[in-house]
This record gives sequence, C-alpha cells and structure tokens, in this order.
Amino acid sequence: MHFTRSGALVALMMISGLASAEVRIDGPVEYGVFDGPNAELQSGERVLRRSNEHIQATQAVPAKLGTKFGLRYQLVGKVAEDTPLTLLYLTPGIRTPDGIRHDKFEVTQKLVPGAPQDVMAYEFTERHEVVPGEWRFMVFQGDRLLTQKNFTVR
Repeated sequence: MHFTRSGALVALMMISGLASAEVRIDGPVEYGVFDGPNAELQSGERVLRRSNEHIQATQAVPAKLGTKFGLRYQLVGKVAEDTPLTLLYLTPGIRTPDGIRHDKFEVTQKLVPGAPQDVMAYEFTERHEVVPGEWRFMVFQGDRLLTQKNFTVR
C-alpha cells in the first residue's frame, strides 16, 4: 500500500513538472536581413524562398521591395497544446491603400514541438509596406517576452 502511494506521488510530481515547463530561447538569436534573390520585384510579386536562408546580421534594413528581415531562434520546452506565441510587429506606421494606418501587426503562432527553429520575419511585398523608420519585433508567450529586436528601415 505504501509503495502505491509513493508511485502515485512520483507520477503526480512528474506530470506537474511537465505542465509547468516554460518555453524559452535556447542559444543565440539570429537577426538581420535574410539573403534572398537579387531580383527587382514589382509591387505584389513574391519569390519562393528557402527556410534556411543565411541572415546578414544587421539592424539597418534597405527600404526596397523583396527585402525580408527579422529573427530566427530556437525554442525549447514547446508543447503543442501550450499557450501559442504572439509575434508583435511595431511599425513606423504603414498606411494601406484604403487609407488606414497600422502601427502594429499581431500574429498568433501555434507551438510546433518538432520544428528545429522558429522565425519571425517581415518581407516587403507591396510598395505601401516599405516605410522608413524604427521597426520593433517582439515574441511573447502569453505575457512573457521571449525576445525582441529593433530594426531601422532606410
């Protein structure tokens, strides 16, 4: 009887330990401009890109169509049903063709335990998106800030 209680207690402690595991950044966070094709793009054009592109480490981002910039990082402690990530993009003020100004974009991203790396990036695909100034990228899980980086688009 004593053995059964001990076994149940150990199992309960293991389960509660798994439930309280926190997602966290493991290793360095890569940031900057993603290497991509050097094609001159028109508004609305996109080029198929690889997920493992080299990142030129910089906070200075060229203000031109086709530029992709952001962060690449590795998360540990991911559980599929856990609180998703919130990717918050603070912009200097993108004005869409309908005249509405957007100072932020918020994207919810489910956790994918098998993914070796996670990416938060923005690619200029429309002329109205290419706005010079300070851009701030922030990755949250719930109300916990996991990482952030500022970029200057010129």
